[in-house]
Amino acid sequence: MLVIYIVDLINAWKMEDIKIKIMIFRTIILPVVLYGCETWSLTLSVFEIRMLRRIFGPKKDEVTVKWRKLYNEELHDLYLSPNIVHMIK
Repeated sequence: MLVIYIVDLINAWKMEDIKIKIMIFRTIILPVVLYGCETWSLTLSVFEIRMLRRIFGPKKDEVTVKWRKLYNEELHDLYLSPNIVHMIK
């Protein structure tokens, strides 16, 4: 039974809908990561940026017309939630 739910979550994560990915991140991934993590603020920042990059994906640069990673500020602007380190404090 649990395997079915895990497979459903994996399939939902592979979908293109960003709202579903953010919902999964906020309700499942973030609480697990934040449990007992007061001492690893630097590691959490790196984890958050990596997860947000996976959620929002690359952006096509208008000047060079090439795909590039989103900058950290762009990711935080798109996510519209407080920084993970501020959530701990």
